[in-house]
Parts: sequence; structure tokens; C-alpha cells
Amino acid sequence: MERYGNRHGDSPIRGYEVAARHIDVRFADGTYRYSYARTGAEHVERMKALARDGAGLATYISKHVHDAYESKH
Repeated sequence: MERYGNRHGDSPIRGYEVAARHIDVRFADGTYRYSYARTGAEHVERMKALARDGAGLATYISKHVHDAYESKH
């Protein structure tokens, strides 16, 4: 898992891992998997870009895909 850049210093996201058809996002309470099948390819690809950029991912999740995760570990 890669450490999230957190460029603004206030993100609840700790890390992320990108795969071909999903992204895993680690928060303090667990790791959430957002997949093409459950979340949608467009959202997952946008989340991948935000994760790599290190800014905006938590806001995007909150506004667009909050409960649309496939699983929580």
C-alpha cells in the first residue's frame, strides 16, 4: 500500500493501492475497496488519479461514492 500524499495535511486517508479494476483506500477505521463492478469505472479511475495526485480523494469519496464500496477490511 502506498502512503497517500495528503498535500493539504488534513486528510483522513492513510494510504491506497491501485489495481486494474479497483482501488483500495485505507482510513483509520479500515480499508475500503472501490471497484468497477460496485462503484463504476469512471469513479474508480477518477479516484486513482486523485490518489496519485495526493489531494482531493477524501472529498471526492464523500461527495460521490461514500457508501458505494465493494468491501471493507
